[in-house]
This record gives sequence, structure tokens and C-alpha cells, in this order.
Amino acid sequence: MLTSSATQIMLFHRRDTGIVAFAYGEKYHWAQPALESCGFQRGDNDTYLLPPSTAGEAQAAAADLIVTAERLQVTVATSPRRYLGDIADHIAEQLPGTWMASVTVYSQPVWQEDLVAWLWDSGELMEAALAGRVPYAATLNNGAGIELLLIERPGHPAGYVVGAFSSEGFDDNYQDATAPASLVAEESGLAAGITDRFLPAYQQALHARRTIQVASALDRIRTEFRAWKALVASTRYSTATPVGIEALGTRTEEFLTRASQDFLAVLDHGRPLLEQYPSAITQRPGNADIIARLSAALTDAETVLVCDTPLTRQERCERMWPAIETWLTDGERLLLQDRPTAPAVHRPPALPASEPPRNHRR
Repeated sequence: MLTSSATQIMLFHRRDTGIVAFAYGEKYHWAQPALESCGFQRGDNDTYLLPPSTAGEAQAAAADLIVTAERLQVTVATSPRRYLGDIADHIAEQLPGTWMASVTVYSQPVWQEDLVAWLWDSGELMEAALAGRVPYAATLNNGAGIELLLIERPGHPAGYVVGAFSSEGFDDNYQDATAPASLVAEESGLAAGITDRFLPAYQQALHARRTIQVASALDRIRTEFRAWKALVASTRYSTATPVGIEALGTRTEEFLTRASQDFLAVLDHGRPLLEQYPSAITQRPGNADIIARLSAALTDAETVLVCDTPLTRQERCERMWPAIETWLTDGERLLLQDRPTAPAVHRPPALPASEPPRNHRR
């Protein structure tokens, strides 16, 4: 659990848009009346804005805020840094594709802990979320599955840290061995660093993670298939007890059910994996045909799942099997050419048990 901090209002000057204020600390709500009484208007994500005014008016409002806040045991400080929202907007304009930027305030220290379950990082960003104080951050989202988190580098007068939230379809992101390391850079090098270094590393790590997920699912199915096949061949359990026809049918249904459940991981990650294979693999003789068959098998399996005709569980599993069999055969051929070995990554100790994490956007 992170230690609490004194309640504070942080002010940022924004060119042409006035002054932005954040309130944070365990009793951050004490700061809200002070801000509103001094002319600050509440905006999105717990930010407050003092509309553009003359320098004298802004100075008077800030002085009034300091006096008002002191009565409520709230301190006021002006950040020497550029407003994080302005930096995020500037980065969004320079990144390839279309990106949207927004700012989130983690007013309560405990809200910051929610980040840990969603971050996919093996560098300073995760360390900051675990052991530092991140009262506010900016997110960058490309609308195509990539969401980044940008923070001021804790304990340093300058510099920033940017890392990634996990892509959809993944759980257990904390301590995942394939996680990319967050980027640490000065403001002037952030956009170029994200474009040239972080995003390629992120895509490579995501490809490795998808490959491991698909390969693990197929390994489980293959192991279960061999056990079922051996049972059919011997018509005896491992205890040498004869297997009756009725029992064999039940074991077959159980096997197909487990295989179909395991295959859901392939349905989640198989198509983006096929679409993002490096050209060095897709251009090898025969691989284009393999990828086409694997893609068609995914389509067939997806069709079974959304079939309008009511199917029993057994019928659904049986109709899924040809797609599973294709992936067991052709998928293995492709994965053997590009199966990554997850690197050993140093991780902080595991988190203590706590309540289920909330959405990082709250």
C-alpha cells in the first residue's frame, strides 16, 4: 500500500488557456471548495481551469487561492514543469497515425495502485507505479489497440517516462516476462523515442506474447489429444480397467470440450499473429499457403461460435475440431520457425492480496 501524502494543489501555466490545477492527497476533496471559490472551473478527469485572464488577475487569483487553501490545511505549489497535457498533445501530433491524448489525476494515492494491474512494463514506469507517487499522468491512445501512459520521471527535476498498458485479451500483466521496458527521455526526445524505439519494441514484445499464448494453447490440446488417442487405442484406463463404449463417448466429449476451450486463446490471438508475422517468415516457400489455411480455419471456428442454428455443446465442439486440427498441424510448422524464448526479466516482489483492481480510467 502506498503511503498517503499531504493534500496539495498543483498549478500549471498554459499558454492561451489560463491556469490548470490538480488537487491530490487523501483529503483532496478539501481542495475543491477552495478552487471553486477562487474562480477555477472543474474540467474533465478532476482537473480545474482558471480561464484566460490578465497577468495581474491570474496573480491575484493565485494569491487568493493560497490564502483560502491554507484555511483548509491544503498547500498550493506552482509546477516548474510544462503542463503534461500540452506535452501529450504535442507528442500525439508527431506520432505515426492518429492519436488522442488525455490527462488523468490520481488524487487518492490508492487510485495509483490500480495502474499496476493494467500496465505491461518491465522498466521505470512499473517501478514508479509500485513505489513512487504518480499524482497525475497522460494517456496516448491510437484507437487501434495501443494505449500508452506518460508521467513525469519521479525523483528527477526533468525527464519523462512512457510505457504501455496491456493490449486487450491479456491478463496477468504484472511480472509478464515479455513486457517491454518503458522509455525514459527528455521532453525534446519523447516523440522520436516513442516512434523509433518504444513502439517497435512494443510490437516485437506483443508478437512474442501472442506466439507464446497460441503455442501454449496448442501444446495443451496436443497433450490432451495424445492422452485421448492412447485411451481409444488401448480401450483401458491407466489402471487397466476396461473402458466401456458409453464411457469412451463421455471421455471423447470431455476431450473435445477442453480442446474447444483451450482453442479460444488461438481465436483471440491467432489472427493478429498471422497478420503481423515478419516478412522473413511469410516469404519462405510454402508459408503463404500455411498462413492461408490457418486463417481459413479461424474463420471456420468463428462461424461455429456465432452460428444462428442452435447447437448442442457436443455439436459445437465437434464442428470446431477441424479448425483445431489444422492449427495443431500447420500451426506447429509455423510456430517452430518463430517461437520465442521468453527472457528472464527482473521483477519487483509480488503484490500483496487486495481488492480486485478497478479500471485505470476509473
